[in-house]
Amino acid sequence: MIKRILLIFVMLAVSCYIVVAVTLFNRKPNDKICEGIELTVEDSVNYNFVTKKGIEELLKSKRLLPQGKPAGSINVRLLEETIAKYPFVSEAQCYLTSGNKVNIDIRQRIPLLRIMSDNGDNYYIDNKGEIMSVLSQPVHVAVATGFIDKKFAKGELFALGKYLQDNPFWKAQVEQINITPQKEIEIVPRVGNHILFLGKAEDYDKKFSKLQTFYEKALNHVGWNKYQRISIEFKNQIIGTKKEK
Repeated sequence: MIKRILLIFVMLAVSCYIVVAVTLFNRKPNDKICEGIELTVEDSVNYNFVTKKGIEELLKSKRLLPQGKPAGSINVRLLEETIAKYPFVSEAQCYLTSGNKVNIDIRQRIPLLRIMSDNGDNYYIDNKGEIMSVLSQPVHVAVATGFIDKKFAKGELFALGKYLQDNPFWKAQVEQINITPQKEIEIVPRVGNHILFLGKAEDYDKKFSKLQTFYEKALNHVGWNKYQRISIEFKNQIIGTKKEK
């Protein structure tokens, strides 16, 4: 009888412990006060478009700055939606940490080209093909000038920007892109005093591959300043116009 009573007592004690433990571990830390935010930029290259100060100012302007608020009152989904509207943010994820802070993981919008059109437009095309506002700090990307409307910028020029981003050699070589009234492409390279003429905005891989071979096998031997214009418009030939003496 005594053993049965002891067994019942032990079982009740264990049951109470489990209930208390589950309650404690699952209870939301509503009484915890948020001590601030931690910002993590996940991109391999941090352009400093998004800063902790900038995000704090954004949240403060929307009355959503979590610092000093009870953790239970912080809506992380609302924070994500608000931060995602920031001009230079592609995606944001927010969550509460064990250190009573809100961690914000951000992916930036990466500019591919700067557009300075003859109609006065001045903006960037990002790595999603969307328009970005001009930033206060300079960004070292190729500048596209000439007869550019936004449809052409988000289409053919975006494709060119993606190609340059994925090709380290030409990304380093291309300084300026000019679009003619016929929507043909001229390129000003960083090395050499010539103009590269690509013709229509298509077949970038074939054209630049052919041009790179010409650079390596011809210009390295005859000199980089021998031509004033090099055309790779046609599939099976490269036409070089020599400088007048």
